[in-house]
Amino acid sequence: MKQKLMAFLVVMTFVSAPLLAQTTPASGLTKIGYTNVDYIIDKLPEAKKMQNELEVTKAQLDKQMGDMIKDAQDKYEAYQKNGANMTDVIRADKEKELQGLQTRIQEFQTSAQTSLQKKQQQLIEPILTKVNDAIQAVGKENGYLYILNMDAGQGSTPVILYVGSEEYAVSNLILKKLGVDPDKIEAAPAATTPAAAPATKPATTPAATPKKK
Repeated sequence: MKQKLMAFLVVMTFVSAPLLAQTTPASGLTKIGYTNVDYIIDKLPEAKKMQNELEVTKAQLDKQMGDMIKDAQDKYEAYQKNGANMTDVIRADKEKELQGLQTRIQEFQTSAQTSLQKKQQQLIEPILTKVNDAIQAVGKENGYLYILNMDAGQGSTPVILYVGSEEYAVSNLILKKLGVDPDKIEAAPAATTPAAAPATKPATTPAATPKKK
């Protein structure tokens, strides 16, 4: 589930930076908590719903792309079969039509990818806002000066490289704030092993454009 979901998360930097809480412990000591935003999002019902919506949209785009490719292949096969018997004018017209179909497929592929990314962003933004609000609330209510994310993002060094104790792990507090019971889900990832960076590429794009034989 997580690997599929993370493939959609192209805007994780919205909450990847350390989040500042407004209170300091009475002792005067800096209290720093940590969490894993990927893990939090993965456990939300909204995230699972988002994934399902994206998969449905992608399936629709794939079908339309497949229909366009089949149409182009059928017309190309007909051209190969009958091309020798065509006049120069008809042959040139058929070749122009095939070139136009190939261009349309390429343009649709680009448009479909952009459309999927846009839908992804629209669906993930309210989830990120909700998670961010929960982190802020947990930080203030529990006197944390900072709450750090275990993962700094793809291609970067994690914010937290080592944790010797889970005393200040706040993932369960954040999940409870979001209405998710931590006791009813599997255990959180080990604190000493930061999670892998989320993929930034969108879900697999529709089938590639067919090439002439």
